[in-house]
Formats: sequence, structure tokens, C-alpha cells
Amino acid sequence: MGEPRLKATGLKKAFGQNLVLRGLDLEVAPGEIHALIGGNGAGKSTLSKILAGLAPADAGIVTLDGEPYAVASRQAAQARGVVMVLQELSVIPTLSVAENLFLNALPARAGIVDRARLHERAATALRLVGLASLEPSLPAGALGVGQQQLVEIAAGLAQQCRVLILDEPTAALSGAEANVLFGLLRELRAAGTSVLYISHRLEEISQLADRVSVLRDGQLVATLPAATPRAQLIQLMAGTTVQLGSTARNSVKARPALRVLDLHAGQAVRGVSLDVSCGEIVGLGGLVGAGRTELLRAIYGADRRTAGRTLLGDDTVDFAPRAPADAVRRGIAYVPEDRKQHGIFAPLAVRFNAALMRLPVRRGLAGWIDRVAERRASTRLLEEMQVRYADLEQPLAELSGGNQQKIVIGRWLPCQASLWLLDEPTRGVDVAARQGIYDLLRRIADAGAGLLVASSDYEELAALCDRVLVLSHGQVTGSFTRETLNPRDFMTACFAGIAPTGDPN
Repeated sequence: MGEPRLKATGLKKAFGQNLVLRGLDLEVAPGEIHALIGGNGAGKSTLSKILAGLAPADAGIVTLDGEPYAVASRQAAQARGVVMVLQELSVIPTLSVAENLFLNALPARAGIVDRARLHERAATALRLVGLASLEPSLPAGALGVGQQQLVEIAAGLAQQCRVLILDEPTAALSGAEANVLFGLLRELRAAGTSVLYISHRLEEISQLADRVSVLRDGQLVATLPAATPRAQLIQLMAGTTVQLGSTARNSVKARPALRVLDLHAGQAVRGVSLDVSCGEIVGLGGLVGAGRTELLRAIYGADRRTAGRTLLGDDTVDFAPRAPADAVRRGIAYVPEDRKQHGIFAPLAVRFNAALMRLPVRRGLAGWIDRVAERRASTRLLEEMQVRYADLEQPLAELSGGNQQKIVIGRWLPCQASLWLLDEPTRGVDVAARQGIYDLLRRIADAGAGLLVASSDYEELAALCDRVLVLSHGQVTGSFTRETLNPRDFMTACFAGIAPTGDPN
């Protein structure tokens, strides 16, 4: 296909001790729609962020049209003609559509924004994505999610673009909106623009893209024609795996810990039914956006459910928590996916974070914390969890990710919860800390609690869980026991609920 437009050779990237890219190679030709696929953690997002100037590579070489390409910012990448549209919406709702489109290049006269020129340029950009009828002065917050996504794409295309990187661009689009995007991408291809297209939707890839590259464990597995059979692509993504750690488990007790019946929570959770027994570890697998986090949050009361029932233990009465405090009172522990945002008070002391769930109150002085008892309880927990720290007054932010996570999980132990909801319990921790967390979760289950564990790591699910349920597009699409779980069927279930959003032809 001639000289590559974009070429990456030997790219490496690590976050702490977690090696994400392991000498990755990739070539994208001029005027090519090149799809990029892989399971969670394969390295797709990290690669695209390096190319877009959002993260530096630790090693490796990138060239653009044969010239060295190393950019330190998104603006520098855009100046070279490499534009990325992120999956996470970044529109500013209080600004107008036009202002969002040209936020970094507002036309001005004598220091004052030229509104007439701005709206003229905005109208041209909006026509490209099928939004010709949209008023440029409208606040962006008044748009639906799909229209906001198209505005993001229009903002990228409003610049001189040699390489357009799209991360799950149709995730929020209707079929009609997706068809408009597909037509635009074909026009860009015909004009010589290269498109790096990241998506889980294999059907649209097979009909829209020219080639597809499969990533697994931070490396390029294969680059094939986009028409390669779906089963072959899934097999390449799954690869072969080895289970981690001991799989020995006590026999599962029959008493139910949780029953979820036809639960709905917005568009993310759509009719999920499942059960968890006391002493059982049930895994939740699925791709990014499958609804795992939203399901756990709905059970816990952090998100509002719209339909369905939740039964705890032997109860026949629906448990509908109005807030997480209701769940805590009923013996439910929750470990969030985003530790930094929702799980810790990073600037505060290790002492406070460790004792947070059961802060001891001074006798006869309601509301006053017993500092002596707090230090004693914290020290006991930190020793039990084998947390490495310098001082109880040390800010938690100074601890490693693995030690922070041990505290986030371990501080629930004094509560003696009967049901644990854990979202990515080992994200961002090293191998040694991960094995320690696995051992702890097994001990919790062996003591009689039920555990529902959401994880994007297949090996983790295979090593830890008695059963694994797969969510896809907010629905359960697969159920496996330890004996029936295998990478190929698991990956097939991950894609089972994803239907094409439009007709790429």
C-alpha cells in the first residue's frame, strides 16, 4: 500500500509496574480506514493517546509520512495533522455549539470574538456531520448525547487532518447518525485522509474498514483484511491464557446472598437477572460500556434503578435502597472502580482512611472521634492487610496504588458485610498485591459472604470466580461455570449484545 502515512515501531509504555505496550508495531496507509480492535487492557487507548499527544511513550519510534513524529501535547499533534476524537465527551455545556467547535481558534477582531464569522465556520463544520439544521448559537448542553458526539467529530474535522483517530465513535449514535458518519469517513478516505477506527462493533468494521489490526497484551497480534471472519478475530483477541493463583475453593453454600430480577437502570442496565449465593464469588465480565459498573451502582443505591427487584438473603421483599447508606445498613460492602475519585480521601491520613467505615466515637460525646481507638483500629487493620506505610499520619496519596487498594477493601472487614460488590478490585496494582487481594477475597467468601466482582481482566475472572456472567450492552449474554469458562466463548459473549448501529455500506 506504499509508504505508510503513520508508522509506529517498538512502542513501549508502562504505568508504574504495569506494562501496557510491549514493543508494539503498527502501520496505517494514506487514504485508509484502519480498524483497531482488542479486549479490555489490550493497549488500544494507550496507543491512540500516544499518537494524539495525550501521553508520552517510554520507548519506540513514530513517523508521519516518513518524518519523525514525537508530540508532547494534543495541540502539537493537531498542528501536525493528527486529530483524535475521544470517546468521553468533552463538550462544555454552557458554551454554544459554535464555541465548542472552535474553542482553541475563535475568530476575532481587535480582541473581540467575530460572531458572524464564527457561526459561518460552525455551519460549514456542522454540515459535514449531518447537523446542517442545528443552530450554532445553541448551548451545547441542550443537545442529546449523540448530537454532542457528532459535534466533537465536527470539531476534529474542522482542522487540517492527515490522520483522524476515532475511539468508539458510534457508541452514542443512532442508526441514522452512524450512517452519516460512515458516509463522511468514506469521503475522507477518498480524499486521502487516514482514519484509525477503534471499535468493538465487528460488523461495522468488516464493512467499513480496509484493514483491521488486533492487539493483545500490548502487542500487535495480526493485521488482516477487515473482511476476516468474526470468529477468527475473536480468537485472535482471546489468545491463550493461564489462570493465576490457586483455584481451590470451598464448596458453595446454597443460601442466597443476592437475587436480582429484571433490573433496569437507564440505558446502561437493561433487564439483568442474576443470583449470588453465600460463600460464592460471581464474576461480571464484558467490554467497556457493557453496564457492569452501572449494575453494581444500581444494586448499591448509588444510581437510580428504573425497574426490577433486588432481594437480599432469604427476603421476599424488594430491597430498593434510596442511597448507599441504606445498602451499608443492610450489610452490603462496595469497592468502586475509580479508587481516586470515589474510594479514598487522598490528602488525608492513612489512619483516617483505614478506619473510615467504623470511626470510633468517644463514650458520652456523640460526634467526637476517639483518636486513641481510631489509631488502634487502624494499626490492626493495616497489619492484617499487610499495608506498607511510613506513619499513620502519612497522607494516603503517598502510598502505592496496591497499598491504597488494600485499604479500600480492608476497611470493610470490621463491618462483616454479607454481600460484597467489587468493581475492578485489582486495577492499578502490581502482581504481588493482586495475589494478596485474591487470597483475601477467597477468605471473605469462605467465611460465608457472597461476592459479585466486576473485572475487565479475563485471567482474573478465571482465577478468582466460581461462576462468570458476561454483560453486553446492558444485558446478560453469557453464563459460565469454572469448568465451562474458556476465552473463545467468553469473548463471543462479550460481543453478543452489540448490534450494528447503522448500515456501513
